[in-house]
Amino acid sequence: MILRRLSKKVNKAIKLNPAVVILGPRQVGKTTLALKQIDPGTKEILYLDLERPSDLLKLSDAEFFLSNQQVKLVVIDEVQRMPELFPILRSLIDENREAGRFILLGSASDKLIGMSAESLAGRVSYQELHPFSLDEVGNDRLTKLWITGGFPVAFQATNNEESFEWLGDFVRTYIERELGVSELKVDSIQLSMFLRIIASIHGQLINYSQLANVMQISMSNIKKYINFFEQAYLLRTIQPYHSNNQKRLVKTPKIYIRDSGILHYLRGINSIEDLEGDIIKGYSWEGFVIQQIIAMLKPSIQTYFYRTSNGAEVDLVLIKGNDPFVAFEIKYSNSPKITKGTTEGLTDLNCPYQYIITPNSEKYELRKNLWVIGISDIYKTLKELDLLNE
Repeated sequence: MILRRLSKKVNKAIKLNPAVVILGPRQVGKTTLALKQIDPGTKEILYLDLERPSDLLKLSDAEFFLSNQQVKLVVIDEVQRMPELFPILRSLIDENREAGRFILLGSASDKLIGMSAESLAGRVSYQELHPFSLDEVGNDRLTKLWITGGFPVAFQATNNEESFEWLGDFVRTYIERELGVSELKVDSIQLSMFLRIIASIHGQLINYSQLANVMQISMSNIKKYINFFEQAYLLRTIQPYHSNNQKRLVKTPKIYIRDSGILHYLRGINSIEDLEGDIIKGYSWEGFVIQQIIAMLKPSIQTYFYRTSNGAEVDLVLIKGNDPFVAFEIKYSNSPKITKGTTEGLTDLNCPYQYIITPNSEKYELRKNLWVIGISDIYKTLKELDLLNE
């Protein structure tokens, strides 16, 4: 079993809070984390899955049932499927504010946060579990992690073909299950088609009008589709950073498929040889590195990209407080060449820390205040800059 870095954060949180919410996509390992990598202390763990009829039956009188479980750490999976549970949890917690009473697992981000925040404000800690990251699986498995992505079953499959097959099943069933509990009025076939189109523009600016023309739907529906997949943790949009300088800045977000394995499945890629011959390679590497960084960041750190209409660009900008703090340019080369656009972007941002991330470079200073590092140095770098979520 691969030890999840988030387990330390969750173990700390359950010692301080009556409830902990662990967010993340389906099959990312939330249940395994809660049941196998959490220290409940002297308590017994009671696990309830709200997709299991027998557990739903136990909660037919939820207040009575849960009030009799005060000596246990109650783990409730897919909790967003029972919104009426949250006021009951609030009442039970207010009667006994002991830490470590409930762990709530869910796979619908805003919906779950909204329901829990309204009822459990001041009583809950939020933690997001991402797919496996490089610091969890080891630097020697970089290529495998990039190709298969970080969902545990896909990454730990016997071979890439099995991983590819699982990813296909996962995408199909994920869409159908999430669609069934969403308010989106569309069939799963159209959403699958939309996700494949997004795979072709992964890492690029969103052209809503062009997407609407291809899908033959309105731009407002395109935004609803994107929001659906963002809430399901499959897509990520990154906004452009707007400074007070007088340059003409791009105002359109970029879009990424969060997990590189899902991206590669949608592109028909299941080996490094396939990827080397695909035009998506550079964008895939960029998205993979961005996912590695975001998975390790403190929640307070904001992420943007920077681009101007005259070509100045930086792939990822970390904002600490209100100011640009770190700039990352991502290159799929161990001998990176700095373009004029990157130079201008780094100059515009004037971040105190600037890095170029490559697959395997040893750390060296390319010029004053601009360092080249390999992806394996990201963990150490974020820790040194006090940006690591730990």
